[in-house]
Amino acid sequence: MKIIVTGGAGFIGSHLTKKLIQENHEVYVIDCLHPYYSPERKKKQLEHVAGFGSFHFIQKDLLDREEMEAVFKRISPHVVVHLAALPGVAYSIEEPLKYVDYDIKATINVLEASGKAGVSKFVFASSSSVYGNQSGPFKEEMANGNVISPYAASKFSAESFCHVYESLFGFQVNILRFFTVYGPWGRPDMAIGSFIKKLMNGEEITLFGEGRARDFTYIEDIVNGIYLTIHTLTKSEVINIGSGRPITMDYLLAQLRWHFPNMKINKETSRVGDVVNTWADIEKAERLLGYEPRVDFKKGLSETVKWAKENEKIL
Repeated sequence: MKIIVTGGAGFIGSHLTKKLIQENHEVYVIDCLHPYYSPERKKKQLEHVAGFGSFHFIQKDLLDREEMEAVFKRISPHVVVHLAALPGVAYSIEEPLKYVDYDIKATINVLEASGKAGVSKFVFASSSSVYGNQSGPFKEEMANGNVISPYAASKFSAESFCHVYESLFGFQVNILRFFTVYGPWGRPDMAIGSFIKKLMNGEEITLFGEGRARDFTYIEDIVNGIYLTIHTLTKSEVINIGSGRPITMDYLLAQLRWHFPNMKINKETSRVGDVVNTWADIEKAERLLGYEPRVDFKKGLSETVKWAKENEKIL
């Protein structure tokens, strides 16, 4: 199967590309290597993926509408997995208009190019942030647009455009809402990656707010959810992909202390835009995809710490 992965040089994208290569798909990675975090790090991720087989890498800006249309028509893919986005809640509050560009306008361009190229299935990477500050577990129908950060607003808006272009072109649209993803090659700005790097350097880590919990989901489970979506779903759906088991920040810190006994913690007040809890109801994923999270948090965190210690120069 011919598959385009936008944002394929990123954390989730590079892991997915590796999986697709191993399953003998023809993969085209489109990525602009945005400097939100190190482009050199992303190049390292692509080098790692190349060790598992060949793929096509196209460095293009998704904001170039005409170029996207030309590239997609030339490739003529069966499936598009749209992972490319500007991430991060805190940065979205500082630079909200950038999220209109990279998370909404870019998505529209990819949707339009997909429709004109005759794509059969479009998979969109959304986020648990679309549920706002509700109490979990979050069922898919609970997303109501009442979000608390520009990043979340951009994801909710992009979901709406997915529905629009499904109507315009008739392709299958599957919206996957990912819950806090972690693991080897994880984004350096996210809590677990940031904490591990600081602890390895003997630095203090900062915890914002009290009583927080996150549905931390290991990267292999996220990739499995995407892969099952590509191969098993035959109609448009919105589906949560998470662990279904929220982890308190206190438990995270206790597990990190096991790896880093000299850990020092600085506690600060909550940051604007951060939700209190995330918790995925994964019944729909289990029922429609046969999805089942396989990696428990303790094991996943150990694998992440092990990878970080073996790849200290990349962090």
